[in-house]
Amino acid sequence: MSSLFEHETLRWLLLAIYTVSAVVTASHALLHKRDPRSAWGWIAACWLFPLAGAILYYLFGVNRLQQRAKKLMGTPPPLTATSHETPSPRLLSVVGVDPVELRELVRIGGAMTTLPLAFGNRVEMLRNGEQAYPAMLKAIAEAQQSIDLCTYIFEAGTVGDEFVAALIAAHARGVQVRVLVDGMSALFFASPVHQQLQAKGVKTARFLPPRWFPPMLHVNLRNHRKLLVIDSRIAFTGGMNIRDGHLLSAPKDEATADLQFRLQGPVVQQLEQCFIDDWQFATGESISRNVQTAGEGDTACRVITDGPNEDLDKLVMILTGALANAHHRVLILTPYFIPNAALLAAMQAAALRGVEVHLLLPARSDQRYVDWAARKYLEQLLHHQVKVWLQPAPFAHTKLLVVDGFYAQIGSANLDQRSLRLNFELVVELYDRNFVQTLADYAESARAQSVALTLAQLDSRSLAVRLRDSLCWLFSPYL
Repeated sequence: MSSLFEHETLRWLLLAIYTVSAVVTASHALLHKRDPRSAWGWIAACWLFPLAGAILYYLFGVNRLQQRAKKLMGTPPPLTATSHETPSPRLLSVVGVDPVELRELVRIGGAMTTLPLAFGNRVEMLRNGEQAYPAMLKAIAEAQQSIDLCTYIFEAGTVGDEFVAALIAAHARGVQVRVLVDGMSALFFASPVHQQLQAKGVKTARFLPPRWFPPMLHVNLRNHRKLLVIDSRIAFTGGMNIRDGHLLSAPKDEATADLQFRLQGPVVQQLEQCFIDDWQFATGESISRNVQTAGEGDTACRVITDGPNEDLDKLVMILTGALANAHHRVLILTPYFIPNAALLAAMQAAALRGVEVHLLLPARSDQRYVDWAARKYLEQLLHHQVKVWLQPAPFAHTKLLVVDGFYAQIGSANLDQRSLRLNFELVVELYDRNFVQTLADYAESARAQSVALTLAQLDSRSLAVRLRDSLCWLFSPYL
């Protein structure tokens, strides 16, 4: 009799634990998830898988980054468009367009970032590793006070060894050197770079490395930013990691074409602050600098940072705002294309308004399942008059947006779900008639070498290929 009573007691106790855990976790998902599909998924998991669903939600479903970031960096002020600048005479003289065309674009960038436009910058485009790496190594060799390097991948090899040697040499002559590498990337590539730098006393850190206890298994939340700041006066950013593959002389199946940019002027302080915030997030160390950089050129710039710790999708909103303000031509280069609904609709709407919208993708990326998933979206774009172009090898890793020949965005963000929803990204928006035209010329040159994708080609796919592409599309929010 007592055994039966104990069995019934245990059963009711387990039922109570299951019910309480499911109610608590489902309520948390209901209150804190921004996507109803995500909320439904976690709520279903909590109720359908007793205890296991609640444990999985605790490990993978709770965004602890936002709370930690706000604790370290403070709560950002409320966003408001009225507190930010309208096009100034100085900006209008640099851009040379009607103020009405510029007003909303300037306001949305200021409202979403709470940063002012920085005037008087000089920006230089560096093509592929052949131009970018020597310029970056030269800047490191000439550094006198500080070197801040943040990269997604720091891979051992010919290029990696050159950077390691340059950073160690800078540290040896008294320069403050800090190197921040994404935690999961360092794990995946098993790079010895950390050991080599640490052995010589160079400060290194990994951004959100995975750990089992206390649990930190956010494998998707990666720092995808690429940034090098020298002495608070020169910065490099763009899409390039530190690896041999960014040299066009690399083996054919590894060679990657990309752009990097050298920036000088007041915008360097905004870029430097991005590194300082990331370093503090990763290490807890606070860095205090207040170096004012004089104007070096004519380009107006503003830094856009975005990540899963943010309350709003800043980058998506600024992208859609730029497309909504386009009047003539939009050129978009991205290696991966898995857009959200807002970005897809903005591209379609711009094309239907009569704007020439050109999307340039690699004919074959390094992630074939992303190429296959993208075809569903490309079909929708082609139906709405967006032009799609496929770039031949080498793999085009370039990220670039050019609007009407006076506005551009450069940086690390791809137009896929990882960059737009999961990764920490860094983008710089540029206003300048002359330099942006240089970027437009680069994009047009790439388009001239590309092949147009047509609806007829997509319609001619076999049933098996369509099923494969659609299956990959089904998982596109997670690619």
